[in-house]
Amino acid sequence: MAEQPGYSSGKNQDSKSDLNKSTSGGDHVPDPKNIQDLTQYVQTLLQQMQDKFQVMSDQILTRIDEMGHRIDDLERNITDLMAQAGVEEADK
Repeated sequence: MAEQPGYSSGKNQDSKSDLNKSTSGGDHVPDPKNIQDLTQYVQTLLQQMQDKFQVMSDQILTRIDEMGHRIDDLERNITDLMAQAGVEEADK
């Protein structure tokens, strides 16, 4: 049986390298050769995930704060409009 282009029979190392090359961000991720390399790789990956999560959390909190200020402004404007129209504010 003839070998197909781009397919190597029995070479798992080549497929592992191809997977590492196709990771997001275009960075080549080295194959961990021993437990220390694997540990460092996992720690780096976890740190990157934590950093991204922190950035997203900060963005969400900032947006929530901005929305709170906008709601406060809206309530103030509605109260002013009601006062100008002579409408009594309903008891809460």
